[in-house]
Amino acid sequence: MSEVKTGLSKKLLTKVLSVYFILTLVVTSGQIFTEYLNTKFQIEGELQTLKNTFSTSLTRAIWELNIPQAVSIGEGLLELPIVEGVQIRDENGVFLADLGTTSNIQQLSDKPTNTGIVHDNADGTFGYTFPLIFEFSGRTLNVGDVTLYSSAGIIIDRIEVGIIFLLGNAIIKTAFLVFLFLNAFRHMLTEPLSDLTKQISDFDINNLERSKLNVSNVENNELEVLQQAYNRLVDGLIESQSRLIETQTELREANEKLDLQNLSLEQEVAKKTASLSTIMLDLEQQKDRLLVQQNELKLENENRAKIEKELTSRNTELAESMSTLQMAKDQLLESERMASLGGLVAGITHDVNTPLGVGVTAASFLDERVNRLKKAFDDKTLTSGTMDSFLTDAQQTTSLLLSNLYRASDLIASFKQVAVDQTSEAKRQINLKQYINEVLLSLAPSIKKTQHEITLECPDELIIDCAPGAIAQICTNLIMNSLIHGFKEGDKGTIKLDITSENEQVQIVYEDNGIGMSPTMLEKHFDAFFTTRRNLGGSGLGTHIIYNLVTQALHGEIVAESEQGKGLKYTIKFSTNVS
Repeated sequence: MSEVKTGLSKKLLTKVLSVYFILTLVVTSGQIFTEYLNTKFQIEGELQTLKNTFSTSLTRAIWELNIPQAVSIGEGLLELPIVEGVQIRDENGVFLADLGTTSNIQQLSDKPTNTGIVHDNADGTFGYTFPLIFEFSGRTLNVGDVTLYSSAGIIIDRIEVGIIFLLGNAIIKTAFLVFLFLNAFRHMLTEPLSDLTKQISDFDINNLERSKLNVSNVENNELEVLQQAYNRLVDGLIESQSRLIETQTELREANEKLDLQNLSLEQEVAKKTASLSTIMLDLEQQKDRLLVQQNELKLENENRAKIEKELTSRNTELAESMSTLQMAKDQLLESERMASLGGLVAGITHDVNTPLGVGVTAASFLDERVNRLKKAFDDKTLTSGTMDSFLTDAQQTTSLLLSNLYRASDLIASFKQVAVDQTSEAKRQINLKQYINEVLLSLAPSIKKTQHEITLECPDELIIDCAPGAIAQICTNLIMNSLIHGFKEGDKGTIKLDITSENEQVQIVYEDNGIGMSPTMLEKHFDAFFTTRRNLGGSGLGTHIIYNLVTQALHGEIVAESEQGKGLKYTIKFSTNVS
């Protein structure tokens, strides 16, 4: 047992010291590396300082083509302790001097700027390259460049003392910590564990009170908790022994009473056996009755199986009927949308014919005047008055022709955009106010037949990203529902569209001051095929289409509010960016 405890101490000490050694190694390596980098930066700074000292003389020597002087300056630079190599080139990249340990600077990816560049080389050297600029008559000319080289060996020579100091400091701290840990582990863990092991090995089941642990140097630590737990266990054993003796005494008394009870039980069993025989006969009779009931239940289960099979067949037929009904509903929705588009075509045709008719009349009149002018010109009876009259009429006619053609073009463009959007589900960005104005323009033929007034309130710069066809169909169905169902014939009503935007949410409030509807009708307002004009050809799909477009195409919500005689109000909310 002592060997186990000693092994535990060694393992724990080994792990702790291993972690410390690793941390010390990492920190010391980091310090050495940091010292290396700082020294390298200092040497790079010193190389850059040499530029201010020698660049002027080198520049003048190269400008004057005094190559020996340039080489002499390079050799002087090579004598400096931090310089291991010098390269001097002219403006064409031709080496004028290549002294000491150097590298091929033609492989540099960047040309040296006025401040120069520092570059590392694969052979362990690093250099500082700066251009030689000569000022002549107010102009600056690049006459070449100079590269000064240094190496890692120079850096290591500078930081050698610092490295030795860091290593010595780490070794001293590590040795002190090892000594401290060895003493602490021996005093606080190894010796108390050995004492505990010896006392536990002396455990005597017949003398439990003397088997309790009493170890020194375990105050306020886990070993004290272990000692207390072990002593509580011994106290429990002592108490258990006392209870066991009492239980043995009670058991002997119980056995004596049990013998007496056995005699009386034998007599009672004889009596019970006779009554059990009678009960068994009754059970046999009940068994026969249960068999009869089981046969009846089996027949009933067979009947239920037949009924379930029939129900399954009926459910299959019902599912097929539901599928057929859904297809019919989809066809009706498509027919309703195409019917709406057909009404739009019929209305826009009449409005386009009017400006086109005016344009044809104006063109015919202009053609007639041109023919009369040509005849007068051919007959040589053309006068300035005739020409002035023709020009006046031509100007008025072309103005009338252009205005009506522009009007027809606007009508057709609005109709084309709205019609394309109603038959497409493609998403795009739209200016909501401009787009709804185009929808209202396409509905103008239906609106102008009435005395109703439509107003639109919407921010001018409200941009949304959605399928515009949904917006067009919603506005068209809302307005046509109001025109058909909301107003009595001959009434002059108002329709308001109030659009606001907040927190990337669009809210459209649509109101009319028509006849409204009762609470019962309002509950079924969005149901498919619900209409109050079925005998007049209504399909009951208009508001159902609106509901589906808002909730499915725009992923929004719609709420309808109305009172009898107080009009109808819709509140529609959806995101400015419909995903």
